[in-house]
Amino acid sequence: MLLRRERAMTAVAIMLDVAFHAGRSEAVSAADIAERLGQARRGIEPVLQSLSRAGLLDSIRGPKGGYRLGRPPRDLRLAEIVATALDEDGAGGDQPAGRLQAAVVQPLWAELEGLCRDHLSKLTIADLIKRAAAAGVRRPTVEPLNFVI
Repeated sequence: MLLRRERAMTAVAIMLDVAFHAGRSEAVSAADIAERLGQARRGIEPVLQSLSRAGLLDSIRGPKGGYRLGRPPRDLRLAEIVATALDEDGAGGDQPAGRLQAAVVQPLWAELEGLCRDHLSKLTIADLIKRAAAAGVRRPTVEPLNFVI
C-alpha cells in the first residue's frame, strides 16, 4: 500500500510541476521534473508514461521535447490523476490476513479511500497552483537573452 501511495503522490507532484513550469504551451523535460522532485528520472518515467497514455500529459518528441499538460489545469482533477497512477500500478490491494482485518481493518481502509477519493474529485491542478501562490511559491521567470558585443 505504501508503494501505491508514493506512486499516487508522485503523479500529483509531476502534474503540478508540469503545470507550474510548462503549462499547456511549453514542454518541460523529464530530467528537469525528476531533478525538481528529487527523484531519479528512470523512477518517474513509468508514471510519466501512464499520465501520457491517459491524456493528462502530452508527450513532445524532439530536441525541445518533454511534457506539457494535456488539458487546462482547471480540468485536471486530482482524483483522475491518482486513479490513473494506481490503475497502471497493476497491484491490487492486499488480501486480509485474518478475521479482524477482514471484518474491521479492510472496511475501514475502504471507507477512508472513499473519503479521500471524494475530496480529490473536488480539487484540480489549478487549485494546487493557487495553494502554491498562497504559500509564496513563485513561478520561475525566464530572463530574455541579451547579447552585447
